[in-house]
Amino acid sequence: MEKILAKLEILAEAAKYDVSCSSSGVERNNNGKGIGSSSASGICHTWTADGRCVSLLKILMSNNCVYDCHYCCNRITNDFPRASFTPEEIATLTMEFYKRNYIEGLFLSSAIDKTPDHTMENLCRTLELLRNKYLFNGYIHVKAIPNADINLIRRAGFSADRLSLNIELPTQDSLKILAPQKNLKSLLLPISDLGNKIITNQNDRRIYKNAPKFIPAGQSTQMMVGASNDSDHVFLSASQRLYDQYNLKRVFYSAYIPVVDKPNLPSIATAPPLKREHRLYQADWLMRFYKFDAKELLSEKNQNLDLDFDPKISWAFNNMDQFPIEVNKVVYDRLLRIPGIGPVSAKRIIEQRRLSPVTYEGLKKMGVVLKRAKYFITCQGRYFGGIDLNPEIIKYKLGDMEESRQLSFWR
Repeated sequence: MEKILAKLEILAEAAKYDVSCSSSGVERNNNGKGIGSSSASGICHTWTADGRCVSLLKILMSNNCVYDCHYCCNRITNDFPRASFTPEEIATLTMEFYKRNYIEGLFLSSAIDKTPDHTMENLCRTLELLRNKYLFNGYIHVKAIPNADINLIRRAGFSADRLSLNIELPTQDSLKILAPQKNLKSLLLPISDLGNKIITNQNDRRIYKNAPKFIPAGQSTQMMVGASNDSDHVFLSASQRLYDQYNLKRVFYSAYIPVVDKPNLPSIATAPPLKREHRLYQADWLMRFYKFDAKELLSEKNQNLDLDFDPKISWAFNNMDQFPIEVNKVVYDRLLRIPGIGPVSAKRIIEQRRLSPVTYEGLKKMGVVLKRAKYFITCQGRYFGGIDLNPEIIKYKLGDMEESRQLSFWR
């Protein structure tokens, strides 16, 4: 037992750099024959919609890697303690932690131990032990292994709720410099295959009730921000292609944490670009839920997001010819373009307009953040901003509020 706990300490610590944890978005009910269940309201280190704080066991199967990616603490040339779990050890740990109410699910990844196929085979065996031997119905998120056989990756997809394959960097040039054993084209092939397989499985399940589920929570990937010279425009353009062409559920952005001094990497004394990471998440949210396109947010001339203002307000500043917008006349998609108005408040405005015109006083009750929205709207033909529609003046007015308020994804 002491040996397993020693491994757990090493491999849990090694897993902390993987940020691809989120709400599960999947229902896996207990059928009366096993243990545990998964709720779509959430899993991993997060708060659910009903206020619950939930957690998972987040570990690597092994940190004994044969790759030499410069940015990674697990690379083969790094001198630090190594350890590996067997599939049975992980399955046992997961069940024991679950029975003690420590966790509600499992997040499992691994370094490339021996070969990609060997590592992926062990991940599959772990999942199958949990699902078939221990009848575990809880949420499982697994990181697929780059360059592993596609049949092994598909095999994992029938046991995992979510499957991820990290591309790490958005361009082949960056991978060539920092992860020479990885190739962007070979990383995208299984992502494309899984995207097609998800669509096929969804169609099969509409026809055949007993068709097995295939990664019902979808697939995701992760990219590091700040390790390479890639601009925000490059990151968002890559994410847009992943969403449009590969049926991805989510792209995660991880601010690079320097763990070693290398000529091609930021100095180890450099702080992680956390604010830049946050702006990318906000822009990504606009792309997924506000119907923005990456090319609307950034361009070849404007390569990076504004760190002083969130991407939606920055877009508005660059498109002042489209404002002010009359909230009583425009369609839902146009309402979403207004800073301070999110999907919920936009729907409330549409619903209210069916009954009577929306008033300025009523907007606050609908959840509109008028401190921002008032500079970009008219209500019943009247402008309430009190200043000229000049981006520089509005920036000055919004500057203090932007510094003091908590950064938000929602508007």
